Amino acid sequence: MHSLPYWRLSGFYFFHFAVLGAFAPYWSLYLQSLSFSALQIGVLMSLLLVTRIFSPTAWGWLADHTGRRVMVVQLAALGGFVSFIGFFFGQSFAWVFLVMLLMSFCWSAALPLIEAVTLSHLGDKTDQYGQIRSWGSVGFILAVVGMGYLLDVVEIIWLLWIVLALKLGIVIFSRSIPETEVIGSSVDQDSIRQVCKRPEVMAFLLSSLLMIFAHGVYYTFYSIYLVEHGYDKGLVGWLWAVGVICEIGVFFLMPWMMQRFSLKAILVFSFACAILRFLMIGWGIEWLAVILLAQVLHAATYGTHHVAAIMVVHHYFHGRHQAKGQTIYTSVAYGIGGTLGAIMSGYTWDSLGAEITFTISAASTLLGMLLVIWKMNTIKN
Repeated sequence: MHSLPYWRLSGFYFFHFAVLGAFAPYWSLYLQSLSFSALQIGVLMSLLLVTRIFSPTAWGWLADHTGRRVMVVQLAALGGFVSFIGFFFGQSFAWVFLVMLLMSFCWSAALPLIEAVTLSHLGDKTDQYGQIRSWGSVGFILAVVGMGYLLDVVEIIWLLWIVLALKLGIVIFSRSIPETEVIGSSVDQDSIRQVCKRPEVMAFLLSSLLMIFAHGVYYTFYSIYLVEHGYDKGLVGWLWAVGVICEIGVFFLMPWMMQRFSLKAILVFSFACAILRFLMIGWGIEWLAVILLAQVLHAATYGTHHVAAIMVVHHYFHGRHQAKGQTIYTSVAYGIGGTLGAIMSGYTWDSLGAEITFTISAASTLLGMLLVIWKMNTIKN
């Protein structure tokens, strides 16, 4: 077996999430500088979610069909870099829409495929996944904090150059990752459709959709909610950072947890923390201590859930189905779940209020937890 390319994989995660940290929080500011309306900005930003419904599955099929997953990651990374250059050549709504669509189509492909590649490289040492993935969180924190300070002193156009440079980092590291052998033709005799139709797999995918759906209001309105209740923007930034810092901690704790608890138990724990967390945010906004504790729980609602979910996908989807499995998970949970969560929170925020919207998220995670308890009895580490 080849030695683990730890730093090459970690470097890819670092730059992938650094792009996310620089791009996601600040791109709407760039769009605003182009004098787009709120509706136009909303449509453009939604492309990042909508493409996650179909793009990962398309790229995953190509990866499993060719058996060369790293090559497809390299193709997606290069496509994301080249398409992003398009932003330098036009500023009309139609042009920006087209470039964002192309960039998002490529952007959505890389992560689920690199998850499959990483797990193949790890082999039996899957407990080391969290340590490699944690470098992505480090990249996100450095980019989101650094970009915030930088944009206080430079023009917004610099955002394009910074993101382009970080995307080049993704391309470079994608070229350094060795291809892995797809193992296990004998254990994936069922078609991908047959695997997905198993009750425990359907329950897992639906529970994951409900978890990411519940986070829709958090990613869309959390900062607005805090500012409306008197929290200054500096504190808001640090509250976001606390969540991601705790997430890094849990990535290093996961090997210890996975040795002592089943994946099902870890998932149930994550959902239970999510129920508590969304109720705390919705109804405890006046108390900083409550909000701070809720951000610490991000370690469970995202960190432990994400690692456990990736391991569950690796368990259910074998051999040549590995890349398709990761991409189906991404499409269902983040694509459909994320899109519906963002849309739902937009409708209920004004009509029902923040407290009820976060309570709906808590109810969604309760339903997800019940699904895991009810149907996922065959899963083991």
